[in-house]
Amino acid sequence: MDDDDALTYERFVTDRASTLLRYGYVLTGNAHDAADLVQEGLIRLRAAWPRVVRKDDPEGYTRTIMARKHISMWRRRRREHLVREVPERDHVDRGLEQAERDPRLWRALAALPKRQRAVLVLRYYEDLPDEEIAKVLGISRGTVRSQAARALDKLRADWRPAPTPTMGAHHDR
Repeated sequence: MDDDDALTYERFVTDRASTLLRYGYVLTGNAHDAADLVQEGLIRLRAAWPRVVRKDDPEGYTRTIMARKHISMWRRRRREHLVREVPERDHVDRGLEQAERDPRLWRALAALPKRQRAVLVLRYYEDLPDEEIAKVLGISRGTVRSQAARALDKLRADWRPAPTPTMGAHHDR
């Protein structure tokens, strides 16, 4: 990296770090995770700097790095349930259990177009990756993603989980 590139990079970090931190907070909902996300994004941006096409405005590139890193972290955490001691039985997610018994959810799912419903069931109930869903349904991976997004938008508009007694209570993770 030559001196001009180094100066441009440093100016970007100085000017946009607080904005990126707010973006990280919106992604993670946690100030510590947001700071980690910004740091990781800026480290990766620095390593990729020679390949960045719009050096005058690398924010989009950095936001993409942060979003992908957050999704990766979220997927990894979603599968992990860290506990002090190994439980004698399986972990049961009461929120999921409650949602699965909620007839309003099933009605909202049934109201979705068939392909959207199939994509959601394969993605979230069968836990298949987009590539496999595309193969099963005979559609492209992009169509899987767009159908999932549309279906989730409809579900968010039509169904809200019933509040539970523990909702709203603060729990340390």
